[in-house]
Amino acid sequence: MPTIVPTRPDVPASLADVVPSALASLRGSTNVLGLPRARSGVVLLVDGLGASSLAQRKGHARTLTATRGFLWSGFPSTTAAALATLTTGALPGEHGLVGYTVLDPDHDRVVKQLSGWDDRMRPEDWPRRRPLFETADVAVHAVGAKRYRSSGLTHAILSGASYVVAATLADRVDRTLELVAPGTEPSLVYLYVPELDMAAHRAGWQSDEWTGLLEGLDGEVRRLAVGLAPDVGLVVTADHGMVDVPEHRRRTFGQHPALVDGLRHVAGDPRLLHLHLEPDASPTVRESFVAAWRAAEGERAWIVTRDEAVAAGWFGPVDPVVLPRLPDVLVAARRSVAWWDGRDRGGAPGDMVGHHGSWTDDETRVPLVRLGAWAPGT
Repeated sequence: MPTIVPTRPDVPASLADVVPSALASLRGSTNVLGLPRARSGVVLLVDGLGASSLAQRKGHARTLTATRGFLWSGFPSTTAAALATLTTGALPGEHGLVGYTVLDPDHDRVVKQLSGWDDRMRPEDWPRRRPLFETADVAVHAVGAKRYRSSGLTHAILSGASYVVAATLADRVDRTLELVAPGTEPSLVYLYVPELDMAAHRAGWQSDEWTGLLEGLDGEVRRLAVGLAPDVGLVVTADHGMVDVPEHRRRTFGQHPALVDGLRHVAGDPRLLHLHLEPDASPTVRESFVAAWRAAEGERAWIVTRDEAVAAGWFGPVDPVVLPRLPDVLVAARRSVAWWDGRDRGGAPGDMVGHHGSWTDDETRVPLVRLGAWAPGT
């Protein structure tokens, strides 16, 4: 079945523009987001808050929906890739964190980008771009939970920022207000909010639990905005959105020989499979593999080869070192569906409801909320 390959949407800005624009604002320079000059700034990143989900729950989030704007998250729409895009100002093909789980081609293994860092995938070496915080001309602080302080991903994407531990969302807002209070040195604060993402994975973004957390977040954002001095800007955005996948749409493929013939590694996300073939797979095997996937899942997914994805700019410009990390074939969901190998080595569907990773607007459009000194019209 023919596949129409999606390309970057006609959106004026992406997640890669947020930190460069914030830093430019603090220098008094023009920037992509059009942020006016501020003494200090706050970038609040809500994990898993899609623009479409927010719009559908606007009655529960009056502060977050008072000004309408959105960004393209970049692709894939998954946390490790998107957070690296935010802090490096580069897309995944340039910074090198190209998925949730990815192939480490030098060691022939699949590694989690959130937690799998070790002496063979070092935070100092694996990323191809360094965080902009390392060269910022103001102090940079990252405010988050204690469990993230020493992670490999934190070292990879937050290098150059001082990490400030705060347990609850209210605590994080308190610490942020202290860091940018009148009389403090000019600074940029990165504030990370993971609670909505965890609830969406567990219960779905359409659940009462998720909606309740959104209401709490909205109240804390309002408190933060009101508490900022007039010369401090605030941007609220997200790394990706969410799609709820019901149990009957959680599919396995390992029991179908044509879909695993020549397959060596499965990586990516359940909504964005990275399928890596055996290095010695013949052209005939490769063609048959792609044809089998398109015949079986082409109604539910965009199924493209690595060359097609690179040509379409899915990962942005691709560094030559990053290219071998990309899969031979990508299966990107375009409906409410997710896939697992189903065999021992490939995992099986669980009870997780919310998923992300693919190209849909629900996953790749994220809010851009400007408040304080960065509010529109200031």
